[in-house]
Amino acid sequence: MTDYKKKSKEIRKKIVEITSTCGGHIASSFSYVDILVAIYYGKIFKHKPEKPDWQGRDKFILSKGHGETALFTVLSDLKYFPETWLNEHYRRGNCYLGGHPDHKIPGVEISSGALGHGLGIASGIALASKKENKKNYHYVLMGDAECTEGSVWEASLFAAKHKLNNLIAIIDYNKIGSIDFIENFTSIAPFKDKWEAFGWEVLEIDGHNFKEIISALKYSKKRKKSSPLAIIAHTIKGKGVSFIENDPAWHVKKLSTTDEINKALFELK
Repeated sequence: MTDYKKKSKEIRKKIVEITSTCGGHIASSFSYVDILVAIYYGKIFKHKPEKPDWQGRDKFILSKGHGETALFTVLSDLKYFPETWLNEHYRRGNCYLGGHPDHKIPGVEISSGALGHGLGIASGIALASKKENKKNYHYVLMGDAECTEGSVWEASLFAAKHKLNNLIAIIDYNKIGSIDFIENFTSIAPFKDKWEAFGWEVLEIDGHNFKEIISALKYSKKRKKSSPLAIIAHTIKGKGVSFIENDPAWHVKKLSTTDEINKALFELK
């Protein structure tokens, strides 16, 4: 049985190692690592690393493409592609892995990066699956600041209209956008009420509590409602390294000194 906490620390440690060399969005990746670990190692999400295009797979779509470092690290750990891609070709070398997800990478469903598109694309895929009577599920990981995009709410109306109960939106609710706390530049509150008003069932969880995350993922597959499901996961941006947590500056900031790197790795022991 997977030790989720240990696996999350391993993934965060690897993220520190590669971002300190090649850059990347360390805080955005850290905030949803626990959710990603629960999805890919929790034996609820159907997937086959040896057959990335397996027709029976569930689909994970990373709409907040600036969290690509965490996704690439997990996919590498699961052997979707050779570890050398992550160690030698992430933002360097032959650049098999770029600064945002690309659909040509094994295990990556869509190219993403421009915010606000993931839910719309996933809604279309989920509708096609229903029309083809497929029994798979579609999980979209979104940022909270991303939910200020109008296209998100257009897609949510579409999904509710078509009763896409095979669609699950997971919102990484860390309360920070790219440069500041969300409340300082726009408001998405009352967040749960908005999703419910748009016809979605909503769960609120602690996005770092594996018991709650796994429980929500299990529920997503056994519920009987016809509506799509939104899981609002309360998280901490930069979770895992104290001096990165809840600091908007780390959205684009890099661990650039030996002292910073060693402190981060020490905390992740």
